[in-house]
Amino acid sequence: MTLTGPADLAPGHTPFTAAIFDFDGTIAESSHVWRLVDETFLSRRGIAYEPGFSAQLAARGFKEGARWVIGTYGLPDTVEQVCDEWNDLGSALYRDQVCLRPGVEAYIRALRAAGVACALATNNDAAVLDALKPRVDVDALFDLRVHGAEVGRDKRWPDIYVETARRMGREPGRTVVFEDIPAGLRSAASAGFTAVGVRSDDPTQDLDAVRAEAALVIDGWEGLTAR
Repeated sequence: MTLTGPADLAPGHTPFTAAIFDFDGTIAESSHVWRLVDETFLSRRGIAYEPGFSAQLAARGFKEGARWVIGTYGLPDTVEQVCDEWNDLGSALYRDQVCLRPGVEAYIRALRAAGVACALATNNDAAVLDALKPRVDVDALFDLRVHGAEVGRDKRWPDIYVETARRMGREPGRTVVFEDIPAGLRSAASAGFTAVGVRSDDPTQDLDAVRAEAALVIDGWEGLTAR
């Protein structure tokens, strides 16, 4: 499947029959929240936050990210303790500080109205996303959602996208994956999906790396339904 430009993403004119969306950064303004979570987590242990820390965690998911943090900093915590702390910090901040990016809710609803199946595939924890209710009802927005904890490996491998497509009953060759991290774009493309990069709300996003891995890159969601 070839995408020649944003016009190919317009509802009713898409060459794809299914769309898989990442959450953080891609459809939600949440990078500031996870930066705060990371800073709080490290400060509690007397460790200074360093540039690149959050990027190390972005593709790994909670459990693999916890293993990386424990091994890198020699922490006495268990994987479960680290994940629980991240979930508690994230949930508390998500309740009031995270919102969907402009235009994305209208775009997803328009895709579904045009017959395109839409699913969420995220490394984020289900409880953290549920903390958004009632401001944002993720379950009402998507046909289904799949979390990293439900699959074997993190987004450096395509497992979560393959499993999401399987649950939707769709083939990768007719499915587009929207992601803001290079590792996710790369692994999705390796499994036959068409990877679309999204400029995120994260000022540290490596856009050159995103462009290198994506079939198409978009700046945001506004205007995609008005074509």
